[in-house]
Amino acid sequence: MATAIDLVRVIYEAPDLDVTEGFMTDFGLSTAARTGQTLYMRCAGSQYHLHVTHLAEKARFVGATYAVASRADLEELSRLQGSSAIEPCSEPGGGSVVRMSMPDGFLIEAVWGRECPASLPVRAPNGLNDIEHKPRVNTSTRIRPTPGEAVRLGHFVLHVTDHDASVRWMRERFGMLPSDHFATPGEGGAAHGSIYGTFLRFDRGRELVDHHAVLILQSDTVGTHHCSFEMTDLDAVMAAHDHLLAKGYDLDCGVGRHLMGSQIFDYWKAPFGFRLEHYTDGDVVDGSRQPGVFTGTAGETTQWGMEPPPTFFQ
Repeated sequence: MATAIDLVRVIYEAPDLDVTEGFMTDFGLSTAARTGQTLYMRCAGSQYHLHVTHLAEKARFVGATYAVASRADLEELSRLQGSSAIEPCSEPGGGSVVRMSMPDGFLIEAVWGRECPASLPVRAPNGLNDIEHKPRVNTSTRIRPTPGEAVRLGHFVLHVTDHDASVRWMRERFGMLPSDHFATPGEGGAAHGSIYGTFLRFDRGRELVDHHAVLILQSDTVGTHHCSFEMTDLDAVMAAHDHLLAKGYDLDCGVGRHLMGSQIFDYWKAPFGFRLEHYTDGDVVDGSRQPGVFTGTAGETTQWGMEPPPTFFQ
């Protein structure tokens, strides 16, 4: 089985690259490259680019790309039904790629050998003086509204028509592990009913990874709910929040803290209807974690902060 080790890009289509570039810059990304047909945006971390927008008449989510551990992984994936042959990646950063299609038609790519440029400079996380630990001594915190220092792409969320088939597809190809599940309440003394959502993470043994790299949700519609970018710390999330408000962008939900994964979140609506998240302080786990099952209501998925509007769950 091939081994996915990182989420390296999400791919969209939109009718205006200028508008997209303006929003993504305010959101905290920077332009890695641009052609007449495609915009490549990067974060401050060492991935060459991780948000791709192709020019098209209608806006839509196309898919995502995982890095795999070796060329042998690409060779294995290329032999599976519905996979492309191994091809040179024509995007900036290069490498080799295998293209696949999920049951609902999402493009999922596997890439290996991609160029990793130097990280961009970002400030160090601010010390937080809690009741027990006070690392900030003889210095003060001074933050002002500014475009967020988005450091890396953390995860994305898919709405699918067949949850079980989509989870199975992802696990069989990339060896991903479930971290938690959403399920309907049980009946007749059962612990829970049917599972309709699964958080999947990378399996890197004892190495710590994010609680999830993708969340797959059963839905009546097909598409993405959001993609999410990790920020330096809470001050970076809040400074970016105030900057985006001042620029007149549409706040979707935030700031608050999730229950599943524990992230402090801030969601925004980008042009053409896409939803993007800034987050910080998410859970990290290793290969030993066993998945839990959540059977509560949608409103109970937020521990504190802004209550999600009904449209947030669509």
